Amino acid sequence: MLQGNGEIVDSAGYHVTVYPDVPQILEKLHAEGYVMAVASRTSCIEEANELVELLQWNRYFTYKEIYPSAKTTHFEKFRQKSGIPFKSMLFFDDEHRNIVDVGSLGVTCILAEDGVSHDVLKSGLETFARKS
Repeated sequence: MLQGNGEIVDSAGYHVTVYPDVPQILEKLHAEGYVMAVASRTSCIEEANELVELLQWNRYFTYKEIYPSAKTTHFEKFRQKSGIPFKSMLFFDDEHRNIVDVGSLGVTCILAEDGVSHDVLKSGLETFARKS
C-alpha cells in the first residue's frame, strides 16, 4: 500500500525498500535499449505485481513471470515469448540455487547476495561479454 508520504508498506506494516542503486540501474539499462524481465517465485502474485506497479517499474520490464514455480520455468517462458536464446540472457539473483538452476540452461548468471548495485552490474556485464 502506498502511503501519503510516498512510502510503500506491506500488509504486515513493514516498510518496503529497494536496493539504492536499482532505480538508477533500471533507468540506465532501459535508456540504453536493453530488454529486461522480472522473474519472481512467489505465491503472493497479486502483491508482487502491485509492488512493481507502485514502484513504477512496469515501464522497464518487457516480460514478467511472477508465480510460484522454478526459475527455469520463468526463463523458458522468457525464451518462448521473446525469441531470445538463453546464451544471450544475463540473470542476477540473490539465491545460489537459482543461479545453478538457470545457469544450467546456458544463461549467464550472477550471484548478487547483497542486491544489484552498480559494481555488481558492471561485473555481470563484463562476465557476459567474456562469454559471448
